[in-house]
Amino acid sequence: MTLTLTVSDEVRAIAPGFTHLAVEAHGLVNGPSDTRSAALLDDAARRLAERLDGRAPHEDPRIAAWREVYTAFGAKPSRTRNSAEALARRALADGGLPRINLLVDAYNAISVAHLVPVGGEDTDHIEGGMRLIRAKGDEPFPTVAGGEGAVEHPEPGEVVWCDDEGVTCRRWNWRQGVRTRLTEESVNAVFLLEGLAPMTNGELDAAGAELAASLERLSPGVRITVHGPR
Repeated sequence: MTLTLTVSDEVRAIAPGFTHLAVEAHGLVNGPSDTRSAALLDDAARRLAERLDGRAPHEDPRIAAWREVYTAFGAKPSRTRNSAEALARRALADGGLPRINLLVDAYNAISVAHLVPVGGEDTDHIEGGMRLIRAKGDEPFPTVAGGEGAVEHPEPGEVVWCDDEGVTCRRWNWRQGVRTRLTEESVNAVFLLEGLAPMTNGELDAAGAELAASLERLSPGVRITVHGPR
């Protein structure tokens, strides 16, 4: 894999069963949301409703597992929801899922359909490898506040994804930074699917394969490598 991904022992200690799968993509063609990506999101919302069968997202065992892990590193899961739960709640609300761009829509659809946190990073803006660590608290996290660029810092002990330049995603998979997010100009990316029991490696593989197929339909000619759960 062109990009290295590592998980620290400190993170493994609070989530010993954590696994992640990476879909590496080169030669992507992104663009505004269209009928193809909207159809992916609509289908995902339908599949989610069938899975939950009237339950709230946090009542599903997959989301419950993420809430336990968030609590373990000091986050309040009802206030800072993991990305899969946050998207699921939006999918069930009257407004439905947001339309962002083709690539973000594609991975959001996988997250909702499979109730798995998924993130997409523009690898052309990543410095060095990516690491999942417990923060010291002084790492920079570029974001936007009040429409203006701003730099925040994670809380000490918070679980974050980071590279050599700073934090790329806070509270594990709660909020992505602006520096590495996928834009309509993105052509190379890595998509991270993150699993906790009771989600199995086979189910994580299936979600990754579905994402790869969606990317191939949206970006004909894209070169994709799926790096299995580890």
